[in-house]
Amino acid sequence: MTIKSFPLPKVYQLLEPGPVVLITTAHHGKTNIMTQSWHTMMEFEPPLVGCVISGRNHSFAALVATKECVISIPTIELAKQMVGIGNCSGKKVDKFNKFKLTPLPASQVAAPLIAECYANLECQVADTRMVNKYNFFVLEVIKAWIDKSMKNPRTLHHQGKGVFMVGGETIKLPSRMA
Repeated sequence: MTIKSFPLPKVYQLLEPGPVVLITTAHHGKTNIMTQSWHTMMEFEPPLVGCVISGRNHSFAALVATKECVISIPTIELAKQMVGIGNCSGKKVDKFNKFKLTPLPASQVAAPLIAECYANLECQVADTRMVNKYNFFVLEVIKAWIDKSMKNPRTLHHQGKGVFMVGGETIKLPSRMA
């Protein structure tokens, strides 16, 4: 084996944390969608998700103000919309309309679900102590929805600079986890 030094600014490409998601917010009567790829499970019961949302992002202000959002998990069929959503601002664009996505009412939060996504997680902000320094929100999932008609969903995983890996093959190994 030959190993060599790897550039530190590219380390994020090695530690991809999970599928790219779409985060919806609702604030002052307007909905928005943002593409997000830096999140991590923090706890299982209650389910807590940590995520970084840039303070330059239109959704940041809505999340700070309302303390709620929906994390929607798209599949490869929404790849073009997902990238398009990430490349424009909700300040100027109605992303549901522009990208032909269907908002559905959530049951616990004002932010909408996205009908075309494999799963939707209604969330409330549980902890903001790291928001000012790191833009890191801790979200508690308070309601989860899944589209059971989608068999073997293939999710997208961002590796940086427009490169994505597609999740697909699943294997099961012995585990002592309950």
